[in-house]
Amino acid sequence: MAANSKRALLVSKGWVQAVIIVLLFGFFVLGFLAYRTYTGEPPIPGRVTDASGHVLFTRGYILDGQEIFLRNGLMEYGSIFGHGAYLGPDFTADYLHRAALIARNFYRQMGSDRAQAQTIADFKTNRFDPASDTLTFTQAQAAAFNQLRGHYQTYFGQTSSQSGLRPAAITDPVQIAHLTAFFAWSAWASAALRPGKEYSYTNNWPPEALVGNHPTADMVVWSVLSLIALLGGIGILLFAFGRWEFLGWHGAEQRTVSFKPPGEVALTPAQRACAWFFLVMALLFLAQTLLGGASQHYRADISSFFGIHLNALLPFNLARTWHVQLAIFWVATSYLAAGIFLAPMIAGREPRRQNWLAYALLVALALVVFGSLIGEMAGIQGWLTRGWSWFGDQGFEYLDLGRFWQILLSLGLCFWVAILFRGLRSRLRAEHRGNMPWLFFFSALSIPAFYAVGLLARPGSNFTTTDYWRFWVVHLWVEDFLELFTTVMVAYIFVLLGVVRERVALALIYLDIVLYSAGGIIGTMHHVYFSGEPSVHMALGAFFSAAEVIPLTFLTLEAWSFLQLGARQGARSRTAFPHYWSVMFLAAVGFWNFLGAGIFGFLINLPIVSYYEIGTALTANHGHAAMMGVYGMLAVALALFCLRYLIPDERWSERAAKISFWSLNLGLVWMVFATLLPLGILQLYHSVSSGYYDARTLKFVTTPTNRVIEWLRLPGDALFIVGGVLPLVYLCWLGVRHIRPRRELKEAGEVLFTEVIEAGKG
Repeated sequence: MAANSKRALLVSKGWVQAVIIVLLFGFFVLGFLAYRTYTGEPPIPGRVTDASGHVLFTRGYILDGQEIFLRNGLMEYGSIFGHGAYLGPDFTADYLHRAALIARNFYRQMGSDRAQAQTIADFKTNRFDPASDTLTFTQAQAAAFNQLRGHYQTYFGQTSSQSGLRPAAITDPVQIAHLTAFFAWSAWASAALRPGKEYSYTNNWPPEALVGNHPTADMVVWSVLSLIALLGGIGILLFAFGRWEFLGWHGAEQRTVSFKPPGEVALTPAQRACAWFFLVMALLFLAQTLLGGASQHYRADISSFFGIHLNALLPFNLARTWHVQLAIFWVATSYLAAGIFLAPMIAGREPRRQNWLAYALLVALALVVFGSLIGEMAGIQGWLTRGWSWFGDQGFEYLDLGRFWQILLSLGLCFWVAILFRGLRSRLRAEHRGNMPWLFFFSALSIPAFYAVGLLARPGSNFTTTDYWRFWVVHLWVEDFLELFTTVMVAYIFVLLGVVRERVALALIYLDIVLYSAGGIIGTMHHVYFSGEPSVHMALGAFFSAAEVIPLTFLTLEAWSFLQLGARQGARSRTAFPHYWSVMFLAAVGFWNFLGAGIFGFLINLPIVSYYEIGTALTANHGHAAMMGVYGMLAVALALFCLRYLIPDERWSERAAKISFWSLNLGLVWMVFATLLPLGILQLYHSVSSGYYDARTLKFVTTPTNRVIEWLRLPGDALFIVGGVLPLVYLCWLGVRHIRPRRELKEAGEVLFTEVIEAGKG
């Protein structure tokens, strides 16, 4: 190759053009929906008065109440508009139901024989006057607001352990008044008719007969159209899958590979530094699972933890905050390390002092992790009142960490991309921007870019707007661009192992981008059906989120062919395949991708189902199966792949890897099918039959039947932690304690751990 020439694009330019078109279309639609979010969000009135003009509360009260809700971690205890945690009530539904009961009793006490009809009229009539920026409550609604201030004063001020919150969590009457104003505003938006429409700002969510909230026509129609889109799309996909073998690995890879023993593969200083990343990852994983067990125990026995009043030491909202944040941290740590580990294998060389940059990144990561966890505890425990949104608990589910830590994490991810660019620079110069080295870099660059979008979710903004931007991180960052990076990494691993040609892997990556982005970008809106968005978000979110299942089905089929090819290549190899359990974890990723993200995700994404189940155990069921099953299993697979080269052969334990694989997967299966799925079905049934409000109460969550099902989860959790996580910690410890001695990496050599012999040669 000439000094200044670049390797040509290995696939047709049509793939690149298809990706550009899909991405431009998806983000154009999201831009339009962002505009509709700002113009169609429920208004926050300047003042709310009763029928006589007396001011009940103001915009300042509402926004301050929202900040109190977030600062105290209440979104990791209950929810607003259905989004948050699942132990406490949904405070929108809770306020709406209680206020409607008070209003109905108010009219009955006045001798009215139309108390129910008057209650519906009170809540459905939109009395907000934009000209005066004033919302007028009826006499009954005003009475409900005043009574419910006392109710929430008692609820948040209780000193017992019956709620799961810390004792006397919020006692200041002024804070309670502001918090009640926030709940009242969200309940008003959920019932009052959107101007010019026959449904409320939240598309008539929550279902509440007392105020006339019932499913809308949009909800039913788009649920049906989503099913049609899914069935039609899968039908076309299966036809194409059977008709054309265009990816090229259905018998086309007639190569023989010879895997180098891991001990003969030279390691760079930065690769050796990755051993510490994986040890940190495993310890964070262990902490996350222990916190998950503690937070789950609240649903089995809310009053004590085997005789200990846990809420005084570790209230539910703090345990769940840490559990959710650590899930992101430990998975991200594995991905960061895997990226650093693969970079010199892709480039064939490593710049000097790259290892010191890796260590600096690890220190920065540790600072963000422990600083944010301490800040979240300080915020939730009430120790931090000034600067809480910057250094304490910002309070948004999945974005709980303070904005200071959020910015540091974004900068840390940018620093990681710079490390990768420094390592890949020589290879990138010689490659077309559409080839795999550049896709590896671009996919890595998308991770800090789309995580930083979460900074647009600000505690002092309209909650509808903050939820819109928050889900760019929860969905777009995780389910699209993190998925893209993982696809590129896994494909590159198989290319470097010689299992598949680079051209074939590149075609798969482009296909993955097209299929995932076609549904996944606009499908982000399936999270915000009932967050105060216009109905167009529901229409597009439902239709395109159904399309997300299609690539999951396709890629599951292709993954099976991919793994079969790998098995055949391993059988033909002249040396033993060293990554059996890594590949098994990758196979598990395919299984959980289809089940957790596909089936369980589609189950709750249909608008008519989501209307009754949002914020129930079915949401947790999808979250655990998808997050741990896909990203968690992949993080472990990447760790084992790298550790196999870091740990000397005589120290490596196939037994530990085997035990970890089966324990993690069987434990997750037990968690899902023994507890989360049956609980979710029971809660969904109760929501439809007895009302959403009742299905979200502690009284229902802690019924004897539900408590038995919660206790049934204990064996699965124990297996997951003891049999799954601890052996992984042991392997990661071996990677640090017995790391292989340093060997110099030679300049040449694209593939560092296989030798490939084409068919007919050798």
